[in-house]
Amino acid sequence: MLLQRLRQVLQRVQSGELSVEEALQQLRALPFEELGFAKIDHHRLLRRGFPEAVYCLHKTPEQVQKIVAAMAQTGVTVLATKASPAHFEAVQQTVPQARYHELARLIAVEGKEPTPLPPDRQPHIAVLCAGTADLPVAEEAALTAEYAGCQVSRLVDVGVAGIHRLLEHKAVLERADVLIVVAGMEGALPSVVAGLMWQPVIAVPTSVGYGASFHGLSALLTMLNACAPGIAVVNIDNGFGAGYLAALIGRMAKGAIAPR
Repeated sequence: MLLQRLRQVLQRVQSGELSVEEALQQLRALPFEELGFAKIDHHRLLRRGFPEAVYCLHKTPEQVQKIVAAMAQTGVTVLATKASPAHFEAVQQTVPQARYHELARLIAVEGKEPTPLPPDRQPHIAVLCAGTADLPVAEEAALTAEYAGCQVSRLVDVGVAGIHRLLEHKAVLERADVLIVVAGMEGALPSVVAGLMWQPVIAVPTSVGYGASFHGLSALLTMLNACAPGIAVVNIDNGFGAGYLAALIGRMAKGAIAPR
């Protein structure tokens, strides 16, 4: 079915019935690859500008191995999040070029697509980490943005318990297109940052904190109730979602939206 559809689209372009742009629009909706336990959306890169990512938690090493191998064959950059060493060991057997970022629990296979943006079109994302315990989620966000073609600055341990640690980095913050702010405990840092800076802020609550933090729920509610405007909040521990959203916003700021 996929080959037949491709042939029809190409024949219509060759005959002049279909323009190149119209063909691209149709190709964006082509079928997925069926693995039985997963349906791989190979054309998400065409629709969204970024390929599909693999969420490894609750998947077996063998399932992750097969999904990553199928995606890597197409030449796109593959990210597999919340991955364990067992997941990586299985992936490396079939995709030896895969890398494991242990702190972020991220498996990455760097591909040839999408084409890297020139330096002056690359968004600059600043990732702020409130405390050292928040680093795994912050690093997941930073690496996601980097693999999406962004320049990333990392500011670590700049939480509200010592706000002077944040203020010394104001020059770095001013250069960024988007700010990702990762915090656990009470989750107050995004509101402080949004009250000081001009850029959009993506807040990431983490499951770090004592009992009353309710595994990140307290930080999530604080961020959702922030009085400073310009804050978007992703789910608890969702560093990937924050990095992805920051890259999309950054590309729009630079006029470099991939699918167009």
